[in-house]
Amino acid sequence: MISNPLSVSELNEQIKALLETHYQSIWVKGEVSRVTYHSSGHIYFSLKDKNSTISCVMFRSYNKSLKFQLEEGMSVIVLANISLYVPRGSYQLNVAVIELEGAGALSVAFEQLKKKLEKKGYFDIENKKPLPPFPKKIVLVTSKTGAALQDMLRVAQNRYPLVKFILIDTQVQGEDAHIGIAKNIKVADTLGADLIIVARGGGSMEDLWSFNEEDVAEAIYQAKTPIISAIGHEIDYLISDFVADKRAATPSNAIEIALKDKNELLMSLDYELDNLEEIIQNIITRKRKEAEHLVELFKLQTIDRKINNIKDEISLINRSFDESIKYIFMKNRNLLNALIEGYKQNDPKLKDKNGFAQILKNGKVVNLEELKVNDEFELQNFTTKLKAKVIEKG
Repeated sequence: MISNPLSVSELNEQIKALLETHYQSIWVKGEVSRVTYHSSGHIYFSLKDKNSTISCVMFRSYNKSLKFQLEEGMSVIVLANISLYVPRGSYQLNVAVIELEGAGALSVAFEQLKKKLEKKGYFDIENKKPLPPFPKKIVLVTSKTGAALQDMLRVAQNRYPLVKFILIDTQVQGEDAHIGIAKNIKVADTLGADLIIVARGGGSMEDLWSFNEEDVAEAIYQAKTPIISAIGHEIDYLISDFVADKRAATPSNAIEIALKDKNELLMSLDYELDNLEEIIQNIITRKRKEAEHLVELFKLQTIDRKINNIKDEISLINRSFDESIKYIFMKNRNLLNALIEGYKQNDPKLKDKNGFAQILKNGKVVNLEELKVNDEFELQNFTTKLKAKVIEKG
C-alpha cells in the first residue's frame, strides 16, 4: 500500500516553490504574441521561439516604466521570475522589465506615438495657429533654475525689451515630469497671453523624454494659445516639436522667432517712412493732375453749358419767330381775305347793275349831294353814258 501520496495541489505548491527559488530574475528572449492590455492595467502576452511558447504577465506596478507599446512580433528580452499558477498547474513568467532586442525601446516608443498622433491629425499644417507678429505677453513653461530661462531672457532684452514674460516654474526632467509639464501648459493657456514657449536645454534622449509623452502632446494640441516648442538642441526632435504651432531649434531661437529685433524694426521704420513719403508724393502728384483735369473738364462743361443755353435760346426764338410769323401770316391772310371779300362786295362789276350809275361832273366822280340846280353832269355805267342837268334839288 502506497503511503502519504501528494495531492495535486501539494505537488503544484512544491513545484511553485522550487521554480520560484531556482529561477529568480532571469533574462529570457523571444518573440511577442497574443498581447492583451487588460482593463486592470496588467499586460498579458506570450513569448515564443521556433519550438516553444511560455505565458507572461507584466503587472501594472511594473508596466508604468514601459516606454513603448507591446506589439505582435516584437523581439524582446525580459527580466522575469518564474511562477506557477497552482489552480491550473501552469507556469508563467512574471515580467519586471522588457527591453527591445536590436532597436532601443525609446526609439520604438517615439515612432509608435508619432505614428499614432500623426494619424489623429495632430501634426497637420492646417491645425497650426499663426504666431502673433508683436506679442505683448509671453508665458514661459520651463524650469526657473535652468540655463534655458536665462538664455531666453537675455536674447529678449537685446531684441525687444517691451514684452512682458510670465514664468511658470516647471520640472522638465524625471519620470513624472510630463505630468507637471502637461498641467502647466493648460494653466498657461488660461492666462490670456499672446504666446506660450515650452522650453528646456539640451540633454540625452532620456533627459528629454518627458516631451515625448502623450499627455504633453495632448495639452499642446488642445491649447488655444499659439505654442513654440523649444526643447534641447537643433538636432533634437521631440513629439512636442511636431505638435506645437512652431518648433524652435533651441530656447534662444524660440525668442528670436517670437520677437522682432528692435534694430531691424528701426531700419524697417526708416524704410517704411521713406516708402510712405514716396507714396504720399505720388498720391499728391496724381491728385493734382486729377484736379487739373477736372478743372479743364469743368471749363469745357461750362462752355458746353453756355453753348447749350444759347442753342436753347435760339431754339426758343426760332419757335417764337415761327409762331409769330404764323400769327402775322394768319392775321394778314385773314385781313387780305376780308379785303378781298370787301372788294368783292364793292366791286362795281360784281354789284347788282339795275339802277346803278356813276355821277361825273367835269370828268370827275362826284356825289349826288354835291350837285346844284342847273349843274350839268354825266351818268354812266359800264355800257351807257348820259348827259343830264339838275332841274330841281329836294
